[in-house]
Amino acid sequence: MMKSISPLVRLNAGLLLLILLTAALPAQAQDVEHPEALIRDSVEALMSQIEGRRDYFAQNPDELEAVVEDNLADVADFRYIGASVMGRYFGNATPQQRSRFVKVFRQSLIDTYAKGLVTFDYREIRVPETQKASRYDDQASVAMEVVGVDGTIYPVSYTMRLDDGQWKVVNVIVNGINLGLTFRNQFDEAMRQHNRDYDAVIDGWSPQLDVEELEEGE
Repeated sequence: MMKSISPLVRLNAGLLLLILLTAALPAQAQDVEHPEALIRDSVEALMSQIEGRRDYFAQNPDELEAVVEDNLADVADFRYIGASVMGRYFGNATPQQRSRFVKVFRQSLIDTYAKGLVTFDYREIRVPETQKASRYDDQASVAMEVVGVDGTIYPVSYTMRLDDGQWKVVNVIVNGINLGLTFRNQFDEAMRQHNRDYDAVIDGWSPQLDVEELEEGE
């Protein structure tokens, strides 16, 4: 059985919003038994902040980014994600380079997410009542279905880990495409192109999200 979240906005078709819905998770998850309930409730809470204000936020992107940044605070494990994206290059990076990449990566997601919130569309978001059981108490995989305006269903899976009593998102898979792995491959390619110049790669970091590829899936 599914519980549906009523559509809160009418936009044009796309998937970028789906990719970044992880930002809406509330910070205190330790008192909630099911991580999927966090996603269901937080999506409604975040979208209620922009409902009816899309045109305003489109003209005032700085304010929207502030809303996004507030939702991202303490809920996405950016250090974990950043290390994962850097992959095998993480070990040889200096502490300063690691911290700088996390900061740049975080800002790139905030910018992209903010644009997605006022650009892309969905008709309905559904979180299944029954989720796949996790093998470990500190890990969870939460499934979600996003229904496009044309009725197409895009499966989304959030990888979460329990860190210091808080559930945090560390990866997301959209329509079978692992975004963490996609970003890691892009970082690897950039390092090869720049002859392993960490500073050049960090300065030029701009992750590419192919919406058409996400819509087609694997």
